[in-house]
Amino acid sequence: MAVHPHPNEAILLVVGLGNPGNDYATTRHNAGFWFVDALARDLGAQWIMESRLQAQMAKAGNVRLLKPQTFMNRSGMSVAALANFYQIPAAQILVSHDELDLLAGEIKLKFSGGHAGHNGLRDIHAKLGTNEYWRLRIGIGHPRDSLTPQQQVADWVLQRPRAEEQTPIDIAMDKALKAWPHCAAGTMADAMKIVHTKPTV
Repeated sequence: MAVHPHPNEAILLVVGLGNPGNDYATTRHNAGFWFVDALARDLGAQWIMESRLQAQMAKAGNVRLLKPQTFMNRSGMSVAALANFYQIPAAQILVSHDELDLLAGEIKLKFSGGHAGHNGLRDIHAKLGTNEYWRLRIGIGHPRDSLTPQQQVADWVLQRPRAEEQTPIDIAMDKALKAWPHCAAGTMADAMKIVHTKPTV
């Protein structure tokens, strides 16, 4: 199978995926929101509600951050509207999202690929008309690996992580924040190296 080369272009749009409202704020499915919230704090960017995009947006220099407020399965509408308006190519978009197939505390940066059943990614694929964008995959673990393996995925993602899961997730987020300057500069191989390096004990 041919390895898809990743582009080295500066990220201009960072999208966090999650569900709006306090009921969902601390749930696993909102891990994508957690990252862009932390990035906005780091960059000193303020969130404002953009009703025409049905999203919250923040701006730092030439970088825009976006949190769709349409609920997960309609995330693509806001992303496509903003990307089209500002003429941001898909290859310069980074989407941060929760990832069932990675354990809590694992984090991966990748370009392109399938949506693996993630409804937010599925809708972004459809609305952008391409899967050629970057993803920051934030591990939340899978109920099959938990103490209650019979728990349904839908139930799992809408619960808050246990304390022993939240700490490694926070550490992983810090790694991603350290990699951000490389994303902003378009040196994505360096960003991936930081994100994928296992911490030394």
